[in-house]
Order: sequence, then structure tokens, then C-alpha cells
Amino acid sequence: MGTKHFSRHEAEELLPKIEGFLVEAQDQKKKLDALREELAIAAARVMALGGSIPPFAELAKKKETSERVAAEIAERIATIQQTGCIVKDLEEGLVDFPSIIEGQEALLCWKLGEKRIGWWHGLEEGFAGRKPLDETSADEPPRRVQ
Repeated sequence: MGTKHFSRHEAEELLPKIEGFLVEAQDQKKKLDALREELAIAAARVMALGGSIPPFAELAKKKETSERVAAEIAERIATIQQTGCIVKDLEEGLVDFPSIIEGQEALLCWKLGEKRIGWWHGLEEGFAGRKPLDETSADEPPRRVQ
């Protein structure tokens, strides 16, 4: 199956949908991090106290909740990536869209909070290598690479 290439316009049309799922996934990630921290503290307490454990039912519920939240995060990321874009960094809210710029494969780069897509970088570059888009860059018709 070929890679979808986005024009800037096509990518920007997806931003409201992507933004919603990205914010939900970030919120769930914060919840997951807090649950994992609580479980780690409980595990450390067990080790320090030689086997004395907090209420088992409470720990089991937290572990079950953390597994459910992790699955919800994965589901949201998968939903975003089904559009053809790539979630690069959930915590930072970085998303790339495969594109053709100046006749070469490249990635349109968007960060949560940006009003529109104004940056791009090469396939081997990351966020630090972002370059500004001019008004005509990335507006070539999309095509699929076989």
C-alpha cells in the first residue's frame, strides 16, 4: 500500500479532528503517568517494609485502570494515524504529514496549539530541523508512492 501525501490544505482540514483526539490522548497520558507513579510507590513500599502491602483490591483496581487507560491512548493514536499522518511525540503534540515539497518526499510538521501548518522538514530531520513553508510549498497535488 502506498504512502498518502498531503497538500497543506488537506492536512489542515484534518487538524480539528486530530487536535481533539490528541488532546484526549494527552489527558489520558497524564492520568496513566499518575497511576503508574502510585503503583511504583506502592511497590517500593512493599520492598521497603518487607512484604507489607497496601490494600490489594485498591492496587488491583489501579493496575486494571492503568491498563485500560493505556489501551485508550493507543486507540486514540491509532485513530489519528489512520488518517495517514504520524504522531511523533504525544507529550509535545507533534504530528507529521507525509508530503511532496520541492519535488522531494518531506514531512509537513504541526505542533498542538499552532493555528495552521507552517513548517516542514526532510524525512531524516526532526522537529529541530523545521523550515518555514512559503505560501506555495506543499500545495502540489498529492500522489501515492508505490
